[in-house]
Amino acid sequence: MAPTTHLALINVFIGDIQGGLGPFLGTWLAQMRQWSPSQVGLVTTLVGAGTLLLSGPFGALVDRLGRPRLLIVVSCAAILAGTLLLMPAHSFVPVLAAQFLAAAGGTLLLLAVTALTLGVVGKEAFPRQQGRNQAFNHVGILIAAGLITLGTAHFGPEIAFWVLGAMAAAAIAAALAMPASAFSRRRAAGWKEEDEAEPARSSYVQVFTNRRLLVLAVALALFQLGNGGMLSLLGQKLVHTADNPTAWTARYVMVAQLVMVPVALAAGSLADRRGRRQLLIAACLVLPIRAALSAFIDDPYWLITAEILDGVASGIIGVAVPVVVADLTWGSGRTQTALGTVNAVQGAGGALSAWYGGLAQGWFGWSGSFLALGAAGVGALALVWWLAATTEESRSQRRRTRREERRRAARSAETPA
Repeated sequence: MAPTTHLALINVFIGDIQGGLGPFLGTWLAQMRQWSPSQVGLVTTLVGAGTLLLSGPFGALVDRLGRPRLLIVVSCAAILAGTLLLMPAHSFVPVLAAQFLAAAGGTLLLLAVTALTLGVVGKEAFPRQQGRNQAFNHVGILIAAGLITLGTAHFGPEIAFWVLGAMAAAAIAAALAMPASAFSRRRAAGWKEEDEAEPARSSYVQVFTNRRLLVLAVALALFQLGNGGMLSLLGQKLVHTADNPTAWTARYVMVAQLVMVPVALAAGSLADRRGRRQLLIAACLVLPIRAALSAFIDDPYWLITAEILDGVASGIIGVAVPVVVADLTWGSGRTQTALGTVNAVQGAGGALSAWYGGLAQGWFGWSGSFLALGAAGVGALALVWWLAATTEESRSQRRRTRREERRRAARSAETPA
């Protein structure tokens, strides 16, 4: 079995387990433990804040250890243990501890899979393979959601635990089955295979003072500020404008996931042909359009178009961000450190999105709240546009420098000794 087949299997199986129970946590706690929305919200907020703080250090761990297969196994085991520990938990602290363990495992898992992918296929093939990874990831989410939906009627809400447990065990098996020789630590870090000594890593200061990396992080935070809470806000709007808003919200989730599969494959293919940052521009451009549709359309059938755009934007972001971070940090030995930190910054934007959207709704009403979320997308678009422009400028400068060097070398060769 080819190493890329193992990558495909790993991404299918981890699709639904990265955040533990994720969206099913609140439903399960409310139904089985009679928790209030405020209690569920507090657990979710605390867990989210804690894992954001861990993302950068986990990236440094992945870079330093250089054993992503082992870390995938550890991550999946942590997710499985944290989820199963929820079953006997009733009080706040045990539930918080169990969910934090699962969420921390999910944070480490994403970074370990990215490192494994780079170490297997190398940087040149990374964009296309990242597109495949994300496509298989969304397929896994759809499979798990379908199994849970069908199984709940027969087995109750506990079916979510068993589906998640089976997928975590399968992901561990797929990681262990991959031959160790398929992964190259040097290839993952951007170092030359033929070098005998391990090159020195860049300092943390060099990585975190990279201006383009900082701009990318802020742009993604603005993108997630606009994107993260939009579906939740749309679901609340449907309570006032449509029948059966829960069913419509579930349909929108499925539509977005279905759209993400072909978009991820296309983005992986287009990353080399059209440019990575051009993909980011497209994703940020889609967000204000989606916000405008959500603001001015009340018919739930027509609002499906907004969630198709959600699938387009999110599908592109999932592929483009790791690829662009790898571009900006290639050869530093700190790629996963940078990616973990960027993930934390954009996660902070996503965590604030629901609060920001709710605040805007109180001030400006439903239409104004969606436009406020779209405005964050406009800010992200401006920063990504600058990022693309400066990158093209730096490429042009490098080409000019190489031409000048060739001219000087030619003149030197023509000068008589």
